[in-house]
Amino acid sequence: MSTLDGSAVTPGTPGALALPLVGASEGAGARAPRRLARLRSWLAAVSGLLPFVAYAVIFLGLPTVAIIIGAFQKPTGGYTFSNITTALHGVYLHGFETSLELSVVAAVVPGIFGILLAYAIHTARRGSVLKRLVSTGAGVFANFGGVPLAFLFISTLGTTGIATKILRSLGFDPYTHGFSLYTFTGIAIVYAYFQIPLMVLVITPALEGLRPAWREAADGLGARSWHFWRYVGGPVLAPSFLGALLLLFGSSLSAYATAEALTSGSVALTPIQIGSFLNGNVIPGQENVGKALGFGLIVIIAVVMIAYGFLQRRASKWLR
Repeated sequence: MSTLDGSAVTPGTPGALALPLVGASEGAGARAPRRLARLRSWLAAVSGLLPFVAYAVIFLGLPTVAIIIGAFQKPTGGYTFSNITTALHGVYLHGFETSLELSVVAAVVPGIFGILLAYAIHTARRGSVLKRLVSTGAGVFANFGGVPLAFLFISTLGTTGIATKILRSLGFDPYTHGFSLYTFTGIAIVYAYFQIPLMVLVITPALEGLRPAWREAADGLGARSWHFWRYVGGPVLAPSFLGALLLLFGSSLSAYATAEALTSGSVALTPIQIGSFLNGNVIPGQENVGKALGFGLIVIIAVVMIAYGFLQRRASKWLR
């Protein structure tokens, strides 16, 4: 064996072991800082997520677990399926059906209007005042709901509302032609007030993902506008559009305060029925039926969110 300068070194001498020992010590010394850096990065990520995890566990996880357990408990102790059976029959089943129908209507109709409005904003001149105003207004109106929104529509389209009085002065009374704000149709109209802006906010990033080069390529190949949307724009936007509809569906399904203030419970909706249980309107022996109704909504929302997550993954590849 020879050293780097060419001199011979016989095995067993200290010089023969110098190079391997130095290399091993350098490798161990290089790995230690990397491990320490990874540990610090992991601790920073955990410390950043800890407040959110604590918030989710306290205000979402624990109530959800309590509802699921209570849905299968007897008022006197023990477990039973009678609460679930009661929740799937009679007026409670009708509440689920009405809630699902309302959610579908309040998702599809505002979804169509919302994507048309979002596309109009998307095609407007970048930086225009109108585009900024509509985008800002959508962010405000999407978060305006509850009791104030119900009172706003009651004072406008109610039996003695401002718009109703104006129409009556013009010789047209909407309440004598089958319209009523305090029915299924009225709730759907009120929900559209915040569902359309929500659709604009959700679908706008997907519209931004439509690259101008795709449209230019289609035009260069002689494709018409219908062909572009049929073979390029439509397939690209379909996962995002369906995901947005699912989000609108879940939003309307879980809404409570607006419908309660608007109809006072005259329309059978599951959130209103749950609120009735929480207010103490309980039939003896059915104290936990309200939790069973809540468990049903949790199952529906869980299915919706799983489907939404799948569609978002499909759509994310076009937004990269």
